[in-house]
Amino acid sequence: MSQYQKEIVQAVLIADNNVWNFKPLSDEGSMALLPLVNVSMLDYALIALNRSGVEEVFVYASLYLQNIRDHIKRGIATYASWSFKMTVHVIGGEGCRCFGDAMRDLDAKALIRGNFILLGADTVTNADLRPVLEQHKRMAKFDKGTAATLVFKECASSNERTGNELLIAVDKHNTRLHYHQRLRMNHKETRYQIPLDVFLNNSCVTLHHNLLDPQIAIGSPSMLSLFSDNFDFQTRDDFVRGLLINEELLDSRIYVALLPPAQYAHKVNNWLSYQLVSRDIISRWAYPLVPDMGVYKLQQQYVFYKDNIYKSQEANVSKVALQENVVIQTGSHVDAGTSISCSVIGANCRIGKNCVLNNVFLMADVIIQDNCHLRHCVIGSGTVINENCDIGAGCVLGAKCILPASTKLANTLVTSSPSTQRTGEIEQVALESIGPAAYIVNDLTTGDPDDSDADDHLMSQLTTLCIPKMCDLRNAAIADSDCSYSSDDDDNEDESRLATPLPDDTNIFLSEVIDSLTRGYREKSNPDFLILEINSSRYAYNMSLKEVNFNVVKAVFAMESIIEPANDNVLVAINAVFKQLGPVVSNYIKSEDAMMDCLKALEDICEENKLVHEKISQVVHYLYDKDFVSEDAIHKWYDQLDVQEHATLRHSLAKLVDWLNQSSEDDDDDDEDDDE
Repeated sequence: MSQYQKEIVQAVLIADNNVWNFKPLSDEGSMALLPLVNVSMLDYALIALNRSGVEEVFVYASLYLQNIRDHIKRGIATYASWSFKMTVHVIGGEGCRCFGDAMRDLDAKALIRGNFILLGADTVTNADLRPVLEQHKRMAKFDKGTAATLVFKECASSNERTGNELLIAVDKHNTRLHYHQRLRMNHKETRYQIPLDVFLNNSCVTLHHNLLDPQIAIGSPSMLSLFSDNFDFQTRDDFVRGLLINEELLDSRIYVALLPPAQYAHKVNNWLSYQLVSRDIISRWAYPLVPDMGVYKLQQQYVFYKDNIYKSQEANVSKVALQENVVIQTGSHVDAGTSISCSVIGANCRIGKNCVLNNVFLMADVIIQDNCHLRHCVIGSGTVINENCDIGAGCVLGAKCILPASTKLANTLVTSSPSTQRTGEIEQVALESIGPAAYIVNDLTTGDPDDSDADDHLMSQLTTLCIPKMCDLRNAAIADSDCSYSSDDDDNEDESRLATPLPDDTNIFLSEVIDSLTRGYREKSNPDFLILEINSSRYAYNMSLKEVNFNVVKAVFAMESIIEPANDNVLVAINAVFKQLGPVVSNYIKSEDAMMDCLKALEDICEENKLVHEKISQVVHYLYDKDFVSEDAIHKWYDQLDVQEHATLRHSLAKLVDWLNQSSEDDDDDDEDDDE
């Protein structure tokens, strides 16, 4: 009878999410438990799974695992809405450092028995995922190589980029994914570059540039094994790009499903998306996930008034104080003369007289004294803001901070701890104090702890090192619109042309390779590990092999020890670097075409590094002696150099080329003598 048993609908919920985008609150607890309109994000995700008919959920976490277990136990004990007809297991792994590690650990634990729903704890959706699951099952029967079905949501064109926007190319007949590109924040593309093979190899392709990625997927059992077999898959984007590049090798394919227009889905991955999703929930776009529906507990917590005002009956506040789009939870007290708009007030908060709060998110037990002005900021639980304080846009205050009276802040992160840990090692960075329990979190403590070169000039341009702070949504929209240049705006023509463009994928890839090689050279890392890092970056940015060869060589010569060598002896510096990193370069520079890529990279390097330009003949000779480039490749490259444009370079290489010719003639003479 076992063959007729009903298949249990399983789901995996990843509870470790974007901790570096939510400093300083991410240092104090799990972001899965961060309140969003006074309900933790984990609860929204569990409710979505329960509404989709999921019967068994595995919540995977490595950070603050016990806190998540306690939260689940409390939810079950208090009959949370998601606790009915759904079993929740909390599992974790101490060595898990990324999404890929979590998937590999799940594969090792062998808990998933079939197709499963995969989403993050930071996903908010009211969608019913059962039709998507059935679509995936049908496709898996037709195509045994189906690895996953990615779920996307069409969104209206907007100036507000959250980092979740996508451009994809899909087969119109079977919804198979052929191209995937994540669009950058604070950037408006005037054109897109899509590989020609996408159109040549497929008869009918549909392009979508207005999609939002809520990080929902339906996975086949093979999805977990693919992560185990390819341990350079660190993120979901790595998995997608890796399968698109190596579809034939891995014999796996990805399909796409679009949510209906009436269904809501969004990923909360930074403070900007936190504001947007909060606004959508308050404005009832995510119905029934709205405050007055008893989202978490099956009881009425708020009374809904016009202008989207949600007020707990146990909150002591005058209706006049609430302007519009306000949620105020039980136990909170607001004194006379205070005005609140577009804000969320947590439980047991105390707000004094004559205060103004606009786009403010207060966690539980916050105390705000008289005559304070707060705009576009997040205030952690238990924080005390004394009288006459002015907290401007861009501020995030951690839990239990105490701000002195008359403090003025803008675009600042504040924590209650006098020091913060920057890396996984015991490295403490002293912070600037503005009060007995208020310290400014500086830029040195906001990067990824694995990035030891976060203050490097090249890496500082990357958006992955930037913490998106709270901001005025209208101002953000204006700022985004200013990024695109209009030929009609003559007054701003000079400013537009002088604006520094955001780095494209190639520049970002080059920067990541420079960082990997610099760290590997300094720490004398195993070259095999560096090759895996470079390959991972290649998948992440969809680089061709030719681009990888070219940029690996550029990255080696862009290292600081070569740019600024001791005593200006660049040849000694190059020799030292290649002794350590030579195996990495050799891994990519193998064929004649790769050698040409290497030599063409030297053309760019000569323009950027005066010392290399002066010693270019010796540099090429060194590469020839170490078998990185062949004699034929040097001759071919030299012949392709333009006589006028590269006159200086050709002059510098002339003696080397003559020497190579002479050596070849001598070798030929020796061969003839041997034959005689």
